[in-house]
Amino acid sequence: MLDIFLQTLPFFALIGLGYGSGVTGFFPAQATAYLTRFVFYFALSAMLFKFSANLSLAEIWSWPLVLAYLSGSIAIYLIATIVGFMRGLTTAEVAFEAQCAVIGNTGFLGIPMLVLLLGTAAIGPVMIALAIDLIVFGSLVVILVTGSRDGRMSPAIFKSIGLGLIKNPMIVSTSIGLLYSASGLPIPAPVNSFVTILGAAATPGALFAIGASLATITADRIAIPFWLTFAKLVLHPAAIAIATLMIFPVAPYQAGVVIAAAALPVAGNVYIMAQHYNVAPGRVSASILISTAISIITVSMVIAWVTSLTG
Repeated sequence: MLDIFLQTLPFFALIGLGYGSGVTGFFPAQATAYLTRFVFYFALSAMLFKFSANLSLAEIWSWPLVLAYLSGSIAIYLIATIVGFMRGLTTAEVAFEAQCAVIGNTGFLGIPMLVLLLGTAAIGPVMIALAIDLIVFGSLVVILVTGSRDGRMSPAIFKSIGLGLIKNPMIVSTSIGLLYSASGLPIPAPVNSFVTILGAAATPGALFAIGASLATITADRIAIPFWLTFAKLVLHPAAIAIATLMIFPVAPYQAGVVIAAAALPVAGNVYIMAQHYNVAPGRVSASILISTAISIITVSMVIAWVTSLTG
C-alpha cells in the first residue's frame, strides 16, 4: 500500500501544484482554459493516437469487459438516480448527480497514471471504459436534460449528440489510431517522434490543469457532494469489481484495470456540462473538489488491491 501510494503521489502532487498556482493567482483562469485546450486537443490526442495505432481492435475489445463495466456503472447510476428523486430533485439535477457517481477523470488522470502504474497493456481496458463514459453516459445526460426541458424527445437531440462525439478529440484520435493500426502500416519515424514528444506533454499538462481548475471551485453544501464522492470512489469501483470478478468472465488483469478506472474522482467535464446547462454547477464542482482530495488515499488503496489481484 505504501509503495503504491508513493507511486501515485507524484501525480497528485502535480495536481496540487496546479491548485496552488491557481489559488495564488499565478496561473489565472484564462491560462487554465488555454492549457486545458492544449492538452485536450493536442497532447492527449497525440498520446491516444500513439497508443491506439500500436493496438488492434481485436486486442482491446472484449464483450464481457464491456458488459461488466456498463452494467456496474448502470447499477450505480440507478442508485444515484433513485436517491435524487427521493430528495425531490428535478430530472436534470438527478441526471447530473448520477453523472458524478459514475464518470471519473479517466482521460486526464486515468490514462497517464494507470498506464504507468499497471503497464502499457492497461491502455485497452482504460480506453473501453473511457468510450463507455463518453458515448453512453455522455449521451444519456444530454438526452435527459434536454428531454426534460422540452417535454419531448426531439431528433435534434441526437444530431447534437452525434456532432459532439464526432468533434471529441479523444474519440477522433483513438479512432484514427485504430484505423491506422488496421492498415498494417508502420508509423513513419518522424510522425512517431512527433506524437511521442507531443504526447509526453499530456501527463504533466493534464494534471496541472486539473489542479488549476479546482482552484476556481468551492465546496459549498458539502453533505450531498460527500454522498456523490462516496458513490464515485467506493460504490462505483465496488460495483465494477462485482461485475468483472463475480458475474462476467473478465480476465483478472482487465478487471483490475477497469476497477482502478472506476475508482477515479469525478471528471471535470461533468462540471463544464453542468455550467453549460446551468444545472447544479455548485454541487457538481464541490463533488469534483472533494472526490479529488479524498482520492489521493482511496485510489492508492484500490490500485494496491488490483495489483495484488492481477499478480
